[in-house]
Amino acid sequence: MLESCLETQKSVLFHGMAQSTDKMSLQMVSTISNSSLLQPGFSLLNFDGLVFFFGQKGWPKRSCPTGVFLLDIKQNELKMKPVSFSKDSCYLPPLRYPALCTLRSDASADEYHYIIHGGKTPNNDLSDKIYFISLVSKTSKKITFQCIEKDLGGDVPEARYGHSMNVVHSRGKSMSVVFGGRSYTPLAQRTTETWNSVVDCMPSVFLIDFEFGCCTSYILPELQDGLSFHVSIARDDTIYILGGHSLQNNTRSPNLYRIKIDLPLGSPAVTCTILPGGISVSSAIVTQISDNEFVLVGGYHSDNQKRLACNTIVLEDSKIEIVESVGPEWTPDIKHCRMWFGCDMGKGSVLLGIPGANKQIIPDANYFYILRCKGAEEDKEEELITQTCSQTSSEDPGDSTPFEDSEEFFFSAEANSFDADDADTYNEDDEEDESETGYWITCCASCNIDINTWVPFYSTELNKPAMILCSSGAGHWVHAQCMDLSETMLLRLSEANVKYFCNEHIDLNKGLQTPKKVICLKKPPMKPLRKKKTMKLSTSTKKSFLRRLFE
Repeated sequence: MLESCLETQKSVLFHGMAQSTDKMSLQMVSTISNSSLLQPGFSLLNFDGLVFFFGQKGWPKRSCPTGVFLLDIKQNELKMKPVSFSKDSCYLPPLRYPALCTLRSDASADEYHYIIHGGKTPNNDLSDKIYFISLVSKTSKKITFQCIEKDLGGDVPEARYGHSMNVVHSRGKSMSVVFGGRSYTPLAQRTTETWNSVVDCMPSVFLIDFEFGCCTSYILPELQDGLSFHVSIARDDTIYILGGHSLQNNTRSPNLYRIKIDLPLGSPAVTCTILPGGISVSSAIVTQISDNEFVLVGGYHSDNQKRLACNTIVLEDSKIEIVESVGPEWTPDIKHCRMWFGCDMGKGSVLLGIPGANKQIIPDANYFYILRCKGAEEDKEEELITQTCSQTSSEDPGDSTPFEDSEEFFFSAEANSFDADDADTYNEDDEEDESETGYWITCCASCNIDINTWVPFYSTELNKPAMILCSSGAGHWVHAQCMDLSETMLLRLSEANVKYFCNEHIDLNKGLQTPKKVICLKKPPMKPLRKKKTMKLSTSTKKSFLRRLFE
């Protein structure tokens, strides 16, 4: 069933691409379930031809506690179905605007992991953690992932977003490369007015060796300004960096950088060369259509000008060629919208989104299109050695400037079908309002648990707060954290068969409590020993008594 549905989805995704044409095609996709989760900043993962959504806005709900969904696209309709994590997985927060790439044991290996680094949490905190996520099992009813957090030492990259990550291969070894991005202003430099301001990260190149868990940073003289939301393409031991936005200068770099990494037995050698023929663009998407050919789509020329042109990028040996290509017939909605966001879906297809707040009843809903580029081959994306990484700007609409800080273009997967029962489709309309019921209630007057800001407090928590039942009256649930319970006490109460009373009802319970009845042992009382009475006799009485005794 899974294989047949996969072929059905491939036919939907690549319809009209069997023949090479001079024009790209644009097809609108209807989102019929929980489209409000598809906001700027999310990412896509591609495992075995299946595409998974990651990085929703807000904390996950009960229907999908992992925050990872299968994208089910059939007949130009998009549904989202929740997936699960294995028991040995770590907690993975919904990170927006992270850097993603795939890691294989070698360039020709079939099995691979996704590496996720950085990004923003729903609390707007920046993450500096690195996660490995891999597919564990797949059936027609259930898909299970494993997520592992990796510990690193050395020059660990600071928390950031809007950056890129790629994997290079040299002399039989592999390393990950992190570059660019934005971070919050250092604490020592913050003021009340600039507390949440962001700055460009230093233009350092970080090499990460996951085999030994160490990081090394390199400062290259050719890289003078920090860049974010640029495009990076990795092939063998070389990374090409195109475009990007600099906050410090408010410019989009016209330079094209080639970073070459040699991995001998000793220390790595990192060199950078500035090449001609770059494009001044940010937030663009790059999709691969053959082993050495790519298409560059979208992005921005400036804060108030979208880039509707498309380019073809060809890599041959150590050369790169960028030429302008014929773009699709953009719809009026796309031409006139203030912002757009999207992602590479693989196989020469791109998912594009534009705001639909002015036309739809649901204010958070967006319109989505699938852009199909020419000459896309039908080989599996996993067999393509070259990796691409597109990054776009980072903020939500309304929280920042109209364009540069209001879109996200980071995808690296293709859309395919997964023929599971429609009953398994996640529908946000069927979700209870967890701000009023379930785990997200206001349990007491001092309760500060909020679905949008909560983070795990106990080690046993994953995606919802720990709760305990108060036995007062008909009983009610309270958050263990609001009751100031230690983790040891919480575990003890969960294992013991005893009643618990919350802080508001513990005094009342003491006043109404009936004293325990003391059971006495029935034993016959012991009679006390009586003392013998002694009589004091006078001398005359004693003589009289003796006289009578001897008569």
